[in-house]
Amino acid sequence: MEQRSHRARRSALYVPASNEKALAKTAALSCDCIIFDLEDAVAPAAKSEARTRLKALFDGSPATSAERIIRINPLSGEWGVDDVAVAIACRPDAILLPKVDEPRDVVRLNEALDAGGAGSDLRVWAMIETPRGVLNAGSIAEHGRKPGARLACLVAGTNDLVKDTGVSATPDRRYILPWLMQVVLAARAGGIDVLDGVSNDFRDLQAFGSECAQGAAMGFDGKTLIHPTQIEPANLAFSPTHEAVAEAEAIVAAFALPQNSGRGVISIDGRMVERLHLEQARRLLARR
Repeated sequence: MEQRSHRARRSALYVPASNEKALAKTAALSCDCIIFDLEDAVAPAAKSEARTRLKALFDGSPATSAERIIRINPLSGEWGVDDVAVAIACRPDAILLPKVDEPRDVVRLNEALDAGGAGSDLRVWAMIETPRGVLNAGSIAEHGRKPGARLACLVAGTNDLVKDTGVSATPDRRYILPWLMQVVLAARAGGIDVLDGVSNDFRDLQAFGSECAQGAAMGFDGKTLIHPTQIEPANLAFSPTHEAVAEAEAIVAAFALPQNSGRGVISIDGRMVERLHLEQARRLLARR
C-alpha cells in the first residue's frame, strides 16, 4: 500500500532549540520543514533550557506553513525520555529520532509516544547515520508499513556516517554515494519519504546547489540544511520543472473526467497512462 506523503519536503532546516534568536525567526522562513534540534546542536548543559525555550515557542503557536519536527536525543541516553515528554506536549508534526540502528529503535519511540498519550497523527522520522542503520535501512523503512506505525521519513546523517566509517568526505561524496542510494532504495521500498544529509559549508552556495542537484537526481525528496541561505537553492533543486508540472496537471485532469472514473488505464495524447502515473503526478504537484 502506498504510504508516501503528498507534502513537499524539499528543504528541512535544523534550528538549535537553545538559540532564542534563531527560534524567533522560524515563522518567517520559507523552508518546507523546520527541525527544532534538541540533540547535536545543543550542549549538554543547555538541554533543559532548550526544552523550556521550545515549549514556550510552541505554546505561542507562531503562524507558519512549514512542517514542524523536533529532533530528540536517543531514548537510551540521559535526555531522551525528557525530550519525548516535551515533544508530546509541543504537538509537532513529527519527532526525529537520531542514531536509528534497527526497527526496534522506532518501535521503542512509538511505544513511548503511545504511553505518553500522543495523537495518532504524530509522525516519526528516523535518522540513518550509523553503519548498522545503513545495513538495516530496508527493515527500518519496512516497519512503516505495519498497522499503527508512525514512520514517515528517513533522514540521512552524512556527517556521522563519515565519522563512524572513516571514509574521506570528498566534495563529490563518491565514497558514501552507494550508502545513500541504499537509504533511498529502502525508503522507496517502505513507501516513505527520504531526505539527503547536510552540506557543511553554507557559504559556498554553488557547491551546495550541485549537491542538491545530485541528491534530487538520486531520488531524495529534499535536503536537510544548517543555514537559512541554503533554503532557496534547495527549494529550487527539488522542485519539478514547468514541463513536468504541466504533464502532471494533464494526467490529474484526465483521470478526473467522468468517462475515466474507475479506469485503470487511459490514453492522453496517444500515450497510455496508468493509475500509478496519477499517484506520481499528485506527488510531483505537491512539490511545487
